[in-house]
Amino acid sequence: MERLVAAVLAAGVLQVLLASADDHYLLSRIAFGSCANQSAPQPIWDAINKFDPQVFIWLGDNIYGDIRRPFIFLGKERTIGPWQNAPRFIPSSSSEMLSRYNSAKNVPGYLRLRAKAKVVGTWDDHDYGLNDAGKEFSAKSTNQRLLLDFLDEPQDSPRRKQAGVYTSYTFGPQGKQVKIILLDTRYHRDPLSSDGSVLGDSQWSWLGKELRGPSSAITIIGSSIQVISNLSGTTGPLFYMESWGRFPKERDRLFKLINDSKRDGVFFISGDVHFGEITRYDCAAGYPLYDITSSGLTQAVEKVLPSPLRFIVRFLAWFTPSTMRVKNQNCRYRSCTYGEPNFGAIQIDWDASPVNLKIQVRDINGLPVTGVDISLSELQAWNRTIKAGQDQRHCTLEVKLPWIVRYRLAILVYSVLACKQFLMLLVS
Repeated sequence: MERLVAAVLAAGVLQVLLASADDHYLLSRIAFGSCANQSAPQPIWDAINKFDPQVFIWLGDNIYGDIRRPFIFLGKERTIGPWQNAPRFIPSSSSEMLSRYNSAKNVPGYLRLRAKAKVVGTWDDHDYGLNDAGKEFSAKSTNQRLLLDFLDEPQDSPRRKQAGVYTSYTFGPQGKQVKIILLDTRYHRDPLSSDGSVLGDSQWSWLGKELRGPSSAITIIGSSIQVISNLSGTTGPLFYMESWGRFPKERDRLFKLINDSKRDGVFFISGDVHFGEITRYDCAAGYPLYDITSSGLTQAVEKVLPSPLRFIVRFLAWFTPSTMRVKNQNCRYRSCTYGEPNFGAIQIDWDASPVNLKIQVRDINGLPVTGVDISLSELQAWNRTIKAGQDQRHCTLEVKLPWIVRYRLAILVYSVLACKQFLMLLVS
């Protein structure tokens, strides 16, 4: 207990020191992650601490604050299926949210991290308070305060006075600055089927000022949901996932804002989907825009099946079309996705010429499962000889694929079900 108390006190002092030193603190190691169930074991903090990041970024679902009801197909209240008439998730009380945050904040491995690294973050739906919720959620202002308390946000912080948790940080001396922009994809988001706004007017205005402001060598934009990948375009109608791709007008606006700002060195980090991958889009900003997805610290898609059957998840991940996924020799599996617990790791070699970025998704033991090495000169649109749109490797959006390719996962699943039904009829 004494060690825990000492760690908490050290963490508080460190946050104050780092907050005051942001403008000259040379940043070379950053870790990030998402989707951490406070009730589940969290051994991955050992690997994160071994990586020894100077900054750790929460990308949402930092706790699971809502209540998940069981699958009920039949009965008075049905939570799933074509006859669903009751929600699968319901919000919990603010006192229960606080209790879950306290549990998460006192995980021993996380306490050790807080004692030596600056921790920043945003939220996603489950720590916002309700699965897939947006601006309509009534408890958002109360839950904003709880998140900011969890992140040890100063009481006089502008984040405590604004509508939403978006913010930015700048680290490093002139010429070696790293800007971290954290978006809020919940507080102002319109309904999923609306193709409305993700950020809302006030946040869009703020983001424009951030991107058009003083330059930085590197700009990391943290979004709780994926920016580049739109797997819903290829997994539907079986199931859909949240992403910027489900708001195509907003995503185009984001790409245009980055392009018009003439800002170099921009890439995204994201969470939410319970697997890790790296995607890129070559036709937006005059240089490739990368999105490194790390999800989750405890929640992972392969956990839905026992170990001997997890090859099925890996096969389906490989079989599902993805036009934006980076596939290279650094991938552990053929799909270049990773469906077990993971975290993101960014290493910046400021001494290299040009500056080099090593960005990886790492497993519970700290070993890379996918990654990219990027020269900072590759992320400079206005010094390139290749103009926007000429590099076509990752320019075809998922929704533009031929239908036989785009829907091949659904065709496979429905074919298997039809064959099963036919065999059952033959047997009977």
